[in-house]
Amino acid sequence: MKEYEYKHKVHYYETDRMGITHHSNYIRWMEEARVAFLDSIGCSYAKLEEMKVVSPVLKITCDYKHTTTFDDDVLIKVKVKSYNGLKLVVKYTMINMASGQISLEGESEHCFLNENGKIIRMKNEYPEFHNTLMTSMENEE
Repeated sequence: MKEYEYKHKVHYYETDRMGITHHSNYIRWMEEARVAFLDSIGCSYAKLEEMKVVSPVLKITCDYKHTTTFDDDVLIKVKVKSYNGLKLVVKYTMINMASGQISLEGESEHCFLNENGKIIRMKNEYPEFHNTLMTSMENEE
């Protein structure tokens, strides 16, 4: 699947006293972009919640490359790096649209749990959702 693109404009409140984006905001942007990506492929968080499925974050990695500042437009490229029915790994590349510089490369890992907190095998319990995620996985060449 082609990577999904999400755009975010840096808000003033997301910057620190030095005028640069506080590092914690990049993780929030990862979530914004992931939610929008899942919406775009028909696997929205709202649909998950209706199915009484939660998808907690297991791990976040961030490699900060260049800063962004107030009013910058940031392009966030989102891809499913891997998915095996139990764990989903999403890859993010954030690019400052004015300079073209990569600001961040990161990943988030997620699992799927039922309302009792037990791990769900998506292939068995939600095959349509599973197949959509399998189809959207990044092809390693």
